[in-house]
Amino acid sequence: QVQLVESGGGLVQPGGSLRLSCAASGSFFSINAMGWYRQAPGKQRELVAAFTSGGSTNYADSVRGRFTISRDNAKNTVYLQMNSLKPEDTAVYYCNADLIIGGTWSRENYWGQGTQVTVSS
Repeated sequence: QVQLVESGGGLVQPGGSLRLSCAASGSFFSINAMGWYRQAPGKQRELVAAFTSGGSTNYADSVRGRFTISRDNAKNTVYLQMNSLKPEDTAVYYCNADLIIGGTWSRENYWGQGTQVTVSS
């Protein structure tokens, strides 16, 4: 069974920083793609930043230049460093992973449980 475990959310003042972590564990062969999405109240879930299957990165226009996604392949972990946070960044942040399952070699998509990020003075 695969799990995505997120950590690092919390309350921060505007202009502050937070770092989110997401570790994938369980039975899988490899990570095809992995990244972060967010969902604010009353809004649709949206991509924040992600590593694609080709290894490149995608960022939402609203966070480019402020957020940085990175990864530790040995730990099956991705990070999201969020700087210069704004109140409009307030949302539940979800980790998403597209995994290759050994044996069947199928691709399966997983979501983490979400971590709350609140930017407020």
